[in-house]
Amino acid sequence: MTTRRLMLAAIALAAAMHGAQAEPARIDNVVSFSASANLEVTKDLLTVTLQAVRDGTDAATVQAGLKQALDSALAEAKKSAAPGQMEVRTGNFSLNPRYGRDGKINGWQGSAELVLEGKDLPRVAQTAGKLTGMNVVNVSQSLSRELTEKHDTEVTAQAIQKFRAKAAELAKQFGFAGYTLREVNVQSAEQGMPPRPMYRMNAEAAAMSSAPVPVEAGRGTLTSTVSGSVVLTK
Repeated sequence: MTTRRLMLAAIALAAAMHGAQAEPARIDNVVSFSASANLEVTKDLLTVTLQAVRDGTDAATVQAGLKQALDSALAEAKKSAAPGQMEVRTGNFSLNPRYGRDGKINGWQGSAELVLEGKDLPRVAQTAGKLTGMNVVNVSQSLSRELTEKHDTEVTAQAIQKFRAKAAELAKQFGFAGYTLREVNVQSAEQGMPPRPMYRMNAEAAAMSSAPVPVEAGRGTLTSTVSGSVVLTK
């Protein structure tokens, strides 16, 4: 056999071996499915957003008014702040031109926000009620990171147990003695829609009231999903 033919034969053999290696080995009796577990917990984090609004013909005057309202509310709120119980932070600050019918700027309007957030719901609510210079525009509740992490192990264990029970039941129904895990994926998250405002107050009502913001602890749901596949065994 000539050298050229030997080279062509070697190339063909290498290509055939590569193709054989590229094809994954077929695995029979594979079943893919998922199982989920849910856990209801009481939401422990309260977030209150307050807002000051100013309007005028001079931008500097409007901005100064917003700054004064924000500084005053911030100083008052900090008196009740406590690590882990209530945190205070500034929110959005905006200043925009106001246009007349002729398309020209005839004034300025702006807003400044202050956010109170914490696990001590009464403290947050009472502090919000004291800040009469700003209006409550949004109140919402959520699950804190600490609470989520605390219950994540529990709900994940429940999901895994359901996955194993379902795998055993499928094996039994198909006439197999058992199963072995092939691949598995675990995902955990807070279930439901994004946080929704649970309370709103318009500017007129807020200006007339300094009472604590009415709040009641709500419920949230943590969910864990285990998905994957198993190989049924004799």
